[in-house]
Amino acid sequence: MAERDERSDVEVTESVADSSVPAEESENGVQQAEAAIKNDIARIAAERDDYLASLKRLQADFENYKKRILKQQTEHLERAAEGLVEKLLPVLDTFDLALAHGEGLDQVQSQLMAALEKEGLERIDPVGKPFDPNEHDAVAHEPGDGEGGGPVVTEVMRNGYRWKGRLVRPAMVKVKG
Repeated sequence: MAERDERSDVEVTESVADSSVPAEESENGVQQAEAAIKNDIARIAAERDDYLASLKRLQADFENYKKRILKQQTEHLERAAEGLVEKLLPVLDTFDLALAHGEGLDQVQSQLMAALEKEGLERIDPVGKPFDPNEHDAVAHEPGDGEGGGPVVTEVMRNGYRWKGRLVRPAMVKVKG
């Protein structure tokens, strides 16, 4: 029995000596596995950040697209309304002529003008103001008093109009100076 005990002691010592080499290798293997996991986590985090940045850019692009489309639709509607106003300008001119001849349509004309002004139509009234070629068409000219100032509008022959601040039709005017 003593022989067996000696053998088992030798076997245990050998097995301990043999197991110490794989223990060092297994520590290196664990460290390598941990390093690989850390690298994978860093790579996945970088991918996540890239996807998040791409998503944020896409959301911003979509918001800009929605704003641009809304602006284009609004401009389209305003242009359509401007076209209607341009078609109504001859009617307003006829009202002005009828009123000048005393035909008593002033209530109808004032109601129509009030409705159009509420929507954005503005009549250009340049009498007594300096001549502006951007807003006035000079169709008649009379000599000035020699005061040295620039030409001044003395009479409006056909009214001019702005629609929401933009010139639709220049005023036809008589200029002095």
